[in-house]
Amino acid sequence: MIAALGTLAFLTTLWLLVVVGATILEESGAKIAAALRGEAAIRTSVSFVPMRVRTRGRVQKAMLATARWRAAA
Repeated sequence: MIAALGTLAFLTTLWLLVVVGATILEESGAKIAAALRGEAAIRTSVSFVPMRVRTRGRVQKAMLATARWRAAA
């Protein structure tokens, strides 16, 4: 029974690796093929719009320690 579960775990892991590898190859296959041919990868122009991001720092209220807390520290 242990051998059957070990085989099942191995085959599941192998299947997962194949699926992940196929997904990666599907997404970047054109870039890999262009690199193997010695060509530059096709770049799409992406324009970024400048924007301001304002964040307010959180002010934490000061906590006064009691004698019991000081003794524990």
